[in-house]
Amino acid sequence: MNLEKILAISGKPGLYVLKVQTRTGFVAESLVDGKKITVNLRSNVSLLSEISVYTYEGEKPLKEVMNSIAEKENNGPAISHKEDVAAQAAYFKEILPNYDEERVYASDIKKILNWYNTLQAKGLVTTEEAVAEEVVEVVAAEAEAPAEKPKKSKKVAE
Repeated sequence: MNLEKILAISGKPGLYVLKVQTRTGFVAESLVDGKKITVNLRSNVSLLSEISVYTYEGEKPLKEVMNSIAEKENNGPAISHKEDVAAQAAYFKEILPNYDEERVYASDIKKILNWYNTLQAKGLVTTEEAVAEEVVEVVAAEAEAPAEKPKKSKKVAE
């Protein structure tokens, strides 16, 4: 799962994809409705690739948490972010058993589940294993395909 250009913009619902950088900020496209917005440099913007979740051992990158959800759900949707708080906490405990319950709030869990389901609905959720399998399949297919013989070039008489 590539979270490099996925943004969360404070004060704006949903997730956005970074499209173009401008002199005064950047243009982002909503993953929910596809509308493009301009965001100035003073806005509070977070790249999902830079977000981590507190655990008792340290911090775990959001990408790894999302991959854990994808593995559990077989790249399908997670429970809804509208479920009750206890159900969300129990689900998150299955995904990340050692998350720091004092520093990771119910609103954080809700946000992560919402983000995951948004990305999953857009087809942006893949586990690392699925990507590795696709690469292996492509390499195997290329190895089985007969290589084309180079065509002989004809010399043109001058």
